[in-house]
Amino acid sequence: MLDLLRSHASVRKYKDVPISDETFHEMLHAAQHAASSNFVQAYSVIRVKDQVKRNKLAELSKNLKQYDSAALALVFCADLKRVEHAAALYGKKILAGATENFLVAAIDTALFAQNFVVAAESKGYGICYIGGVRNNPGPISDLLELPDHVIPLFGMTVGVPEEANEVKPRLPVEAILHEDTYDENKYAEILKQYDSVMEEYYRKRSTNNKSNGWTDVMAGFLSEPRRTYMLDFLQSKGFLKH
Repeated sequence: MLDLLRSHASVRKYKDVPISDETFHEMLHAAQHAASSNFVQAYSVIRVKDQVKRNKLAELSKNLKQYDSAALALVFCADLKRVEHAAALYGKKILAGATENFLVAAIDTALFAQNFVVAAESKGYGICYIGGVRNNPGPISDLLELPDHVIPLFGMTVGVPEEANEVKPRLPVEAILHEDTYDENKYAEILKQYDSVMEEYYRKRSTNNKSNGWTDVMAGFLSEPRRTYMLDFLQSKGFLKH
C-alpha cells in the first residue's frame, strides 16, 4: 500500500480499454468508506457517458485531449441536496449557506475522491484530476443539470495508462511537519534544497523538460488572481451565504 501511494502520477493518455460497470461500482463502494464529517456523505459523482455531453464537458473544462482516450469521465460534486431531502422528512431546512457546511461538503468530496483514486490505482488504472471543471462551473452545472446546493468541484479521467509518467519528488517531510508550534524559519533552507531537486527532475524527465524549480512556479501560480468568479458562483448555488 505504501508503495502504491508513493507511485502516484497523473495520467493524460490512456489505452482503448473499457472499465466494466461492475469494476467501476466496486471502486465507488470502496471510495464510500472514506471518513465523512458526522457521516453526512456530502458528495455525488456524475459519470458522463453520453458522447455529446462528454465532448462538451471536455470543451468547457479546457481539457479536450484528456477526455479523448479515458475509459471513465467523472465529475465529483459537493452535494447537500440529498441531506436537504433527508431534513425535509422531519419538516426541517438545512443551513446550506453556512460556511462550515460548505467546508464539510468540500472535504467529504475530496476524501471520497481520493479513496476512489487509491481503489482505481490498486487495480492498475491511472487517473488525472481535472481542476479545469472550475473554468466553467456554471455551464457545466447546466450541462449536468445540477440543482442548487450541488456544485462541481473537479473532474477526473480514469483508464489503463498508455504510458507511465515519472513521479514528481514531493516536499521533504521536514517541510510539512511541525512539532508543537509552527516553524516558518526553516523554509529558506528547505525551499532552496527543494528547488534544486525539482530543477533536476524537470531537466531529466522524459517529456516536457523545463528549467524551473518549485518556488518560481508557485510564485507565478498563486500571485495572480484566478477564477475570481467562484465566490459569485458558489453563492448562486446556495453556498457561502453566512
